[in-house]
Amino acid sequence: MQTFIYMIRHGESPKEGNERTRGLTEKGKLAAERIKDRLKAEGIDAIISSPYYRSILTVQPLADSLGQEVFIFEDLRERVFSSDAERVPDQALNPLLERSFSDFNFALEGGESNAGCQKRAVNVLQDLLITYRGKKVVIGTHGAVMTLMMGYYDSYYDLDFLHRTSKPDIYRMTFDDQKLVGVKRIGE
Repeated sequence: MQTFIYMIRHGESPKEGNERTRGLTEKGKLAAERIKDRLKAEGIDAIISSPYYRSILTVQPLADSLGQEVFIFEDLRERVFSSDAERVPDQALNPLLERSFSDFNFALEGGESNAGCQKRAVNVLQDLLITYRGKKVVIGTHGAVMTLMMGYYDSYYDLDFLHRTSKPDIYRMTFDDQKLVGVKRIGE
């Protein structure tokens, strides 16, 4: 029996602000509406999200159009890069990502490693695959944590993959029980 997981990387968000509470830009809000239009006929059974506001806002229009609730899972949050709650600037983030993908246990003080982030997020994903076996589930997510979850099942999903994704982006993962059997990018 196949289960479909739709990974939805959040839409564009402001570059400044708190990681948990940053919302979406106008462009990000318009993209969330396009995601709703694209997925509303897919037969989605459940909508799950990271607790970060930009992820929730990206999947909320779809949930509203389907009359569903967005279920929040704390362990689907973005990788915590440092103890500072503010966004890591791009010029600091790219070298940090490179080092993190070459050394999966590397973490800045107060932050978490790729290994730690992957473990917590994949645990949630594995539970969702049991709970929603044979169903279609949307997960509102982030670039790094999405890449780490996908990379757990297939090493193709690495730093180069992360750099090729967009905000927003949609990947449909097909599972037979806990085994990944296919991934298709379906865009925004």
